[in-house]
Amino acid sequence: MNVLIVVDMQNDFISGALGSAQAQAIEPAVVETILNFDGAIYFTLDTHQQNYLETQEGRRLPTAHCIAGTEGWTPSAAVWMALMEQNVADEAHMVLKDAFGAKELPFRLHEDLSDDIREITLVGLCTDLCVVSNALLLKSFFPEARIVVDSRCCAGTSREKHETALAAMRACQIDLV
Repeated sequence: MNVLIVVDMQNDFISGALGSAQAQAIEPAVVETILNFDGAIYFTLDTHQQNYLETQEGRRLPTAHCIAGTEGWTPSAAVWMALMEQNVADEAHMVLKDAFGAKELPFRLHEDLSDDIREITLVGLCTDLCVVSNALLLKSFFPEARIVVDSRCCAGTSREKHETALAAMRACQIDLV
């Protein structure tokens, strides 16, 4: 079975509090990937509470973002429509996360898909924070599955950090396409 993980394609990361031109530029490719994917699709939502600025992450990245229930927390309209078209815009395919890595994700994949996972592809934001964290997490839990990051469907907090994260993943036997 092939699995697609759409990481944090939320309004705050695309056009909101932490948005960037690079994030906006990858959105059409992410939508295309979702619409053409043949396999199981899951998506993560970076999810913080009102006290975000009091957390360790909030003290290091003092920009409130992805506060649960806000417009910035929701997936972009284009991504949401693609997920709806693939019939995965629901809680069964959604993984909320309060850290860079979605701690629940490998357990959900194992529970839902058993050990029939051959390949896991990741797309989304941000390459140097959440994409790399989830790719390494999944590599640890599924060492025999091919872990792929589609770099044309990812953007980092900067071009340099994006490239550094890609190099780190390549060194950890994660395939880049």
